[in-house]
Amino acid sequence: MDVNVIYSYFPDLTEEQKKQFSELEFLYKDWNQKINVVSRKDIDELYIRHVLHSLGIAKIQQFLPGTSIMDVGTGGGFPGIPLAILFPETHFTLVDTIGKKIKVVDEVVAGLKLKNVTTINSRVENVKDKFDFIVSRAVAAMPTFVHWVKGKIKKESLHERKNGILYLKGGDLSEELKDYKNTEIFDLEPLFKEGFFETKKVVYLPLKYKG
Repeated sequence: MDVNVIYSYFPDLTEEQKKQFSELEFLYKDWNQKINVVSRKDIDELYIRHVLHSLGIAKIQQFLPGTSIMDVGTGGGFPGIPLAILFPETHFTLVDTIGKKIKVVDEVVAGLKLKNVTTINSRVENVKDKFDFIVSRAVAAMPTFVHWVKGKIKKESLHERKNGILYLKGGDLSEELKDYKNTEIFDLEPLFKEGFFETKKVVYLPLKYKG
């Protein structure tokens, strides 16, 4: 599957954004041979399983210029790097505890000439800043994740939707979300026709969470 799948769902990309999305595959395949951050099966499906999946967040929430986003447990740079391409006026801080993964992220960011990405090789608990939204891709159950990011979301919202967590998850979430009465769950299946998205969701948890 090639980069055209991204263009089909996001038809208003600039030429620069198209160029950056098209370069992702080469950069990840090149770096993945040196430092394995994406499984071989997934690298062949990069644009569906990683890039488009990351951009599912953008179908739920558009980020205004000047917004600050933290991507927790970014791994090889997902969802942060695809979102940083899509929202060049928004600043993204990509955090991971594994140094070799942050090295790959740094190299991809440099290769794409992204100016709106900062990386931190640390536990998220050690990050001092506050952010408008915190994004992630299923790095922990929601109660654990909420504990990790406590106190790291700004009080004042720039968007109609309150600041909070936008979390890419799959499967049955009823058990881990039972203590969070004000979550919103968005299925990605109606938005993306590929079979990969049948069970994929974006979970939104606003700042004033209970539990």
